[in-house]
Amino acid sequence: MSPLWLRQIGAVLRLELKKTFFSKRGWWIYCLAIGPVVITLLHWLFELRRPGDHHHTLGEDSMIFAALFLFFYLRATIFFGCMGIFSNLFRGEMLEKTLHYYFLTPMRRELLVAGKYLAGLAVALTLFVGSTAAAFLTLSRHFGPAWSDYLYHGPGLSQLGSYMLVAALGCVGYGAVFLMCGLLFRNPLIPAAVVFVWENLNPFLPDLLKKISIIFYLKSLCPVEVPVPPPFSVMVVDSDPTPMWIAVPGLLAVAAILLVYSAISARQTEINYGE
Repeated sequence: MSPLWLRQIGAVLRLELKKTFFSKRGWWIYCLAIGPVVITLLHWLFELRRPGDHHHTLGEDSMIFAALFLFFYLRATIFFGCMGIFSNLFRGEMLEKTLHYYFLTPMRRELLVAGKYLAGLAVALTLFVGSTAAAFLTLSRHFGPAWSDYLYHGPGLSQLGSYMLVAALGCVGYGAVFLMCGLLFRNPLIPAAVVFVWENLNPFLPDLLKKISIIFYLKSLCPVEVPVPPPFSVMVVDSDPTPMWIAVPGLLAVAAILLVYSAISARQTEINYGE
């Protein structure tokens, strides 16, 4: 890649970071990221009021966070947060009638796609990986020395690293999906709804169809498995989790394919603000 291309990507990245971080329409994304942290912080403060009188164990807290991460982060916070961030990178410019300024510059549109994606990814990683780490570290802090021992001498740090990796890969995968949706569809909410339904039906799909999703590989990388409660457990189709050495490169490859397709599509994109 030539130095000129790198400078152009860097210029788009800097401009988009300012717009994405301080977007007035993105206030609800910050609420999604802060929500789980508020829950774990309240749990910590409530338990501090009754030291030595905990009605649960450290292992139960670990299971609680695993469920919080699976059902709140992966299925809601990261999914909808990435939808709000990445689908607006192009569609938001169309609504504000400013996309033509980019298209009038002497820059390849593939570089524009790359710069916008990197900006959205930087924002998503900051919000959702940071939120994951903060929620994990505050949930069981009320156990005091036992929590420190679990964190530094037990599986705590390893679990934290796994959760942060899964959150980051979720941002990478869903970001590529929703960037493509915002570029190709006039109303990206419609394909987003289809993806949401498909991702949430994943536990009940046959083994082959399970693998045509992002959530399947993300769940395979989670360090603590969350059992499915009845009556849904009778409908779940059991599948062997995908090994890390397949899941991580596989997710990155899928994201790369979607970005390449988005870059190719951007070449033929025409602006019609009257639509």
